[in-house]
Amino acid sequence: MDLVGACQAFVHVSERGSFTLGAAAARVPQPVASRRIAALERHWGARLFDRSTRRATLTPFGREMLPSARRLVRLAETVELDAQRARLTPLRLAVPEVCSTLRLARLDAEARREGIHLDLRTAPPNERAELVRSADVGAALVAVPTDEAAWRVPLGVAGAAPSARVVYLESLRRGRAEAAASPRRVWLQPEDDVPHVRDRLTGLRDAVGLSPVQVSAAATLPAAMAEVLESDDLLLASPGQAEELGLDWSPLGELDLERGYDVATNGGEDPQRLRTGLRRGVARCLGASEEGEPA
Repeated sequence: MDLVGACQAFVHVSERGSFTLGAAAARVPQPVASRRIAALERHWGARLFDRSTRRATLTPFGREMLPSARRLVRLAETVELDAQRARLTPLRLAVPEVCSTLRLARLDAEARREGIHLDLRTAPPNERAELVRSADVGAALVAVPTDEAAWRVPLGVAGAAPSARVVYLESLRRGRAEAAASPRRVWLQPEDDVPHVRDRLTGLRDAVGLSPVQVSAAATLPAAMAEVLESDDLLLASPGQAEELGLDWSPLGELDLERGYDVATNGGEDPQRLRTGLRRGVARCLGASEEGEPA
C-alpha cells in the first residue's frame, strides 16, 4: 500500500468534507481516492469516515488519526522539496583551460538534459588537482597518463604557416648554415606541461639532437601563441584546438602523444556520473571522440 498517497487522500477528503473535492485536491480521480482510503482503513483496522451521510464525516477513529496523517503528508512534501533542491544544486567541476567557451556551453546544456547542473571552473592541470583536494570543487577533469585515462586527446604540432603533412621533430635540427639563426621551437602550453607529455617530448628532443631550448614550456597559452604567430615556431596542440586558434596542425612523425583525462572527486561526488552520464559531452568538450578514444 502507498501509505503516503493514502494519507494524502485521507487528509484532503477530511478537510473538504467531500470525496470528490478531496480527490481533486489530491490530484487523483475520485475512485482512486476512495480505494486508497479504503485500503488505509483495512490497514489500520477501523473506519475513518462515516459513510451513512452525504458528507464525508470523520469517525472518532478518523479524528484521532488525522493529526498523524497530516504530519506524514507534510514530511513527504518536505522530502520532495529537498529532493528538488538537491537535483538543482550545481556540481562544481574544474575543467581544462583549453576547453573553449562554446564547448563548455554545450557540455553545460547536455548536463542539464541529464538532470545535472554544472558550475564550471577552468584551471591548469596542477590547480585542478589542488581544487579537488581542498574541496573547492566537487570534481575535476584531471590530467593522467593515457593508460589510466577515461578520455584521450591526440596531440601534434601546429604553426601559423602550412607545414608538412607529418612533422618530424628531427627536422627542427639546425644545420651548419643555420647555426647563427634562432632555432625553431615547440612550445608547450600549461595544459601539456605535465610529466607524461613533457617528459616524452623532451626525451625525443634529446634523442634527435635538438638543443634544450627547442622544446620549451610557456607560462600561458597566449604567450605560446605569440611566439608561434611571430615566428615559424610550433605549438603542441590537439587538432580541435589548433582549428579554433587558426593554426595548421600536423601529427608528429616519431611519437604518438595524447592528453589523458579522468575524473577526480573529493569523496562527495560519484565520478561515474561524469564518466558514464556525461561521457560523450565531456569527450566533445575535450576534443576526444564520444567513446573516449582519440578523435
